[in-house]
Formats: sequence, structure tokens, C-alpha cells
Amino acid sequence: MAGQGLLNQQLWQQLLALVLASAIVMGSPGPAISVTAIGAAFGLRDSLRYASGIVVGTVLVLLVVATGIMAVLTALPKLAALLAVASAAYILYLAFKIATAPPRAARIGGAALPTFLGGFLLAVANPKAYVAIAAVFAGASSGAGGLAISAKLAVLALMIVAIHLLWLLAGAAFARLLRKPLASRIINLVFAVTLVATAALAALP
Repeated sequence: MAGQGLLNQQLWQQLLALVLASAIVMGSPGPAISVTAIGAAFGLRDSLRYASGIVVGTVLVLLVVATGIMAVLTALPKLAALLAVASAAYILYLAFKIATAPPRAARIGGAALPTFLGGFLLAVANPKAYVAIAAVFAGASSGAGGLAISAKLAVLALMIVAIHLLWLLAGAAFARLLRKPLASRIINLVFAVTLVATAALAALP
């Protein structure tokens, strides 16, 4: 009984460590802040498709890391560089859309909205995401015994959903305050600049 209790305590400790590590690494400002910026510029409902794309793409990155495919990708440095350029280009495009987005009250029904595909492609084309998730997953996989691989994948997938949902809700909270054109323009510009700045910092070696 004592041995079983000790084992359960170790499992809970590993679970807590995994949750904390994933919250710090995957929840830190970076391309994920685009979800907040999109939520502020377009509101919760109109941002769900984009946020869903980010989540699905990030979960795919998690599976790529877990299955060892990343080891193959790291042997192709040109591919990593291409992904970095594509990711940076799309972040600049997003920043432009956010900075030029009209106030929600003045937005017409046919205005272009962020898409699921855009979010998905940004998630899978972000090289830093592979590194960050690999670091969390490797740390969780070190040591003998402990949580099963399937449990670690489930926990990390749930953390990906929770983290991006919180980023989106934070942005949507700003959206409710942006009824006045001047306030909307200022907040959108701040988010656009922040998005570009965090992406630039993430690109530093």
C-alpha cells in the first residue's frame, strides 16, 4: 500500500510538472499571441475559425514531435529556413490585417475574416513551436516509469486547447471595449506591433 501511494504521488507530481512546463513554454508570448490580437480585432465569434486552426496545427506539431518525425525534419535545414520565412511572412500579413481592421461597429458583413487554414498553416510553419514542444515533451519523457506516452500526449493536447482559448478570451475581452473608432485603431496598432515584436524576438537564436 505504501509503495502504491508513493507511486500515485510521483504520478501526480509528474502531471503537475508537465502542466506547469507546458503553461510556461507554450503559453509565453509568441505567435500564439496572434490569437489574442485576432480576438481583439475581430471579436470572439469571428476569431474561432482562426483559433481552431492554430490549435489543430499545434496539436499536429505535438504529434510530429512525439512520433520522432522531427528528427527527420532537423536533417533538412533548408526546410526549417523555408518554414521560418513562411511563418514570418504570414505574421506580417496578420499584423497588417489587424492594424487596418475597422472598428467592429463599422464592419460590413463581407469583410474578410481570419481563416482556419491561415491559423493551421501558421502553427505548422513555426519552427520555434517544434523546439518548444520538443523541450516540454522531452522533459516529460525523461526518467523511468511515470506517465504513459498516451497520457502525456493527452495532457499536452488539452493544455494547447486551454492556452489558446485563454489567449482568445483575453483578446475578445478587449474587443468589447473597442466600439469607438479611435480606441479601436490604437488597440489594433498596439497588438499588431506586439505581434511583430514577439515574432522577431522568437526568431533570435
